[in-house]
Amino acid sequence: MSKIHTALKVSAGITSGSSTPRDVIFSSLDKKLIAAGVAPDILAEAHSLKKNNGTVFFDHLIRKKAIDEIQLLKIMAGHFGLSFRPELPMESINIDFTQNVSIQYLKKHKMVPLITSSDSAIAVNDPTNFQPIDDLRQLLKSPDLPVVLSSQDAIAAAINMAYDMSRASAKDYFEEMNEASTDDLISKIDETADLLDETSDAPIIKLVNLLVSGAIKDRASDIHVEPYSGNLKIRYRIDGILYDILNLPRRIQSPLVSRIKIMAKLNIAEKRLPQDGRIEIKIADRLVDIRVSVIPTAFGERVVLRLLDKTANILRLADLGMHDERIKLLNKLIKSPYGIILVTGPTGSGKTTTLYAALSTINRPEINIITIEDPIEYQMDGVGQIQVNPKIDLTFAAGLRSIVRQDPDVILIGEIRDRETAEIAIQSSLTGHLVFSTLHTNDAASAVTRLIDMGIEPFLVTSSIIAIIAQRLVRVLCPHCKEVYVPDEETLANLGLDRSVLKKNIFYRKNGCNLCMQTGFRGRTAIFEIMIVDDEIKKLVLKTSDANQINELALKQGMITLQKDGIDKVLNGITTTEEVLRVTRSLNRSDDIVLEV
Repeated sequence: MSKIHTALKVSAGITSGSSTPRDVIFSSLDKKLIAAGVAPDILAEAHSLKKNNGTVFFDHLIRKKAIDEIQLLKIMAGHFGLSFRPELPMESINIDFTQNVSIQYLKKHKMVPLITSSDSAIAVNDPTNFQPIDDLRQLLKSPDLPVVLSSQDAIAAAINMAYDMSRASAKDYFEEMNEASTDDLISKIDETADLLDETSDAPIIKLVNLLVSGAIKDRASDIHVEPYSGNLKIRYRIDGILYDILNLPRRIQSPLVSRIKIMAKLNIAEKRLPQDGRIEIKIADRLVDIRVSVIPTAFGERVVLRLLDKTANILRLADLGMHDERIKLLNKLIKSPYGIILVTGPTGSGKTTTLYAALSTINRPEINIITIEDPIEYQMDGVGQIQVNPKIDLTFAAGLRSIVRQDPDVILIGEIRDRETAEIAIQSSLTGHLVFSTLHTNDAASAVTRLIDMGIEPFLVTSSIIAIIAQRLVRVLCPHCKEVYVPDEETLANLGLDRSVLKKNIFYRKNGCNLCMQTGFRGRTAIFEIMIVDDEIKKLVLKTSDANQINELALKQGMITLQKDGIDKVLNGITTTEEVLRVTRSLNRSDDIVLEV
């Protein structure tokens, strides 16, 4: 009999000649579970289910929300005399077991070996699942390996981390390219396969899989495959900045691009024209949509893969990085019965994320929300979403004409690109619809100028637009390695600050550690500029479309600029002065550098 069986029997008060361990263990838990708030009828249901499958017992209690998982694990830990670990040492786990144990086996039974230099155990979610635990001990050749309890999420994260780390880096594979045959290079893949389970021996397939899985592990938003005269450069865009990842020989370029084209269902024979496609893959428990763009260059085809995590949660307004007062203001704006709210900024500045956070706030059964986007980046229940498809003449303008006949209350337009789209958006807002959209301008005031340049009459602009939000993304300092420092006079002057600010505030700068890939940053947050189009702004717009004059009036009325919002985040230790200047330097006006602290 295994030691876990014995330990559980002793902790439950079971002696030789007692009834089966499972029956007695469960019955001895009943009083503790009822005392913790589990309803007796739900407990009875769980007991009836366990007759067919004992592991269903605990899952049923959690699924029925009879008890919180953490609370249940703590009760089981005390009952069985086991240790409960809410967090697992993921960074220090020995991953040798990944060579002998299937990832599906560990996920099915919700357990993972924790082999470290100081401690060894098997983390499990159900300590009564005896047989798989004993089998894992045999596979690991460690019959005495103790058991600890942990949550399903913590165990799943540790499993994914271990198998992800066990995959060699892309650098370890490129030397194998000489041995790859033509057949290997164009072999097909299973579209639904998990890349962590991919076992194909074709080196080019391994290389592509490693590039994609590595990008997701490193939180990259884009992968760049760039051919040059003497080499092939691979770069990741992480937190908005491109980093060199790998330099490969030029001979790798053709099979690598061909492999990506096959995955994206593109024409591998066509190398003279640009092509666009998409790939849907699974990485561990994450579904990732990859947009593929291929263009011909002087040294061969250049490829950019944009990664969209389809399992990512839609952010709330409170998660965007706004100050509480601005969240209240935006909450009021997005509940307007009609009008246009524009979000402006360059590509990749988080405009769509902000709009979806707004939609999620007002998304209710009594409101009909329809969007037209290119591409659909987030999927939201209760919202009708249309994908632009120029190949069949489904443009923003064409889609909008149909949308207004669908009785919408709220319309989201992915981007206003031309006069026709702008005119239909304005007509929709004037006929009682609330319209959200994006525009590519440098700041809020410039959006008015841009619309008038498109050919929109100023009186239509003032009649329809209720607010314009400009935003940028700044990198967030890594909380594990950021360090305190005293900025010099020049840095303070660039931000419009004087040395008195040092008495009340602490400045931080980047350092670098393993958790942030030595960059000093981990993640991004947004800085905002919200311009309310009130009566005074409307009067000015009817007289002039000069963005500087519009901006000056908005500042007098209390508008907080992008740079001022960025400075606030510097003073709160969220980002650095260099980051704020990087994204706002081109926007500096004399009014921007007046700050009261």
